[in-house]
Amino acid sequence: MAEILILYYSQGGAVREMAQRIARGVESVKDVKARVRTVPKVSADCEATASDIPDEGDPYAELADLEECIGLALGSPTRFGNMAAPMKYFLDGTSSLWLKGALVNKPACVFTSSGSMHGGNESTLITMMIPLLHHGMTILGIPYSEPTLTTTQSGGTPYGASHIGGAMDDKPITDDEKKLCLALGKRLAENALKLSV
Repeated sequence: MAEILILYYSQGGAVREMAQRIARGVESVKDVKARVRTVPKVSADCEATASDIPDEGDPYAELADLEECIGLALGSPTRFGNMAAPMKYFLDGTSSLWLKGALVNKPACVFTSSGSMHGGNESTLITMMIPLLHHGMTILGIPYSEPTLTTTQSGGTPYGASHIGGAMDDKPITDDEKKLCLALGKRLAENALKLSV
C-alpha cells in the first residue's frame, strides 16, 4: 500500500492534532496509508542529546521516510513568520536526498498554527514550501472549490491548512479548520496516486 508522510513539529499540540486530521484525509482515499512522524526539539546546549526514540507520541522521522513515501504533508507552528527551528534543522539535513533527486515530482503540502489571525501563518506556509521546491516537489494548496475556504472565520488559506491557536495556544481547532485539514489530506493522497504511476 502506498504511503504519504505526515511530517510535523508541534510544541503545544495543535500542529499534532492537525497532522492527525490530515492523516484521516489521506486514509479516506483507497489504497493509501498515512505515515505520521515528528522531529525532535533542537537543544541550545551542544552537549545535550535526546533519545533516538521519543518518550511518547509519534516516532521521529528518518530520511528513509521521505524517500519511501509517495507524498508529503509538512507541518510546523509559526515562529516569527517562519517554520520552527526543529523542522528547519531536519530539512537542512536532507541534502543527500536532494543530491539523488529522491523527492523530485512527489506532491507536497504544508500546514501551520499561529497565535493570532495575522500571526504569520501565510508567510510560514510559503517559506515551508521553499525547501520542498528545491527538492523538485510538486506543491499543492487548498483550492477555492473547497467551500469551507471561502466561509471560514478562523484558519484556512489557499496555501495550506492553518489554525489560529490564540496567544496561549488555548483555542481548539475549529470545525472549519478540521474540514480543511481533511480536505488537504484527501487532495494530497489523490494527487500522489496519480503522480506515482
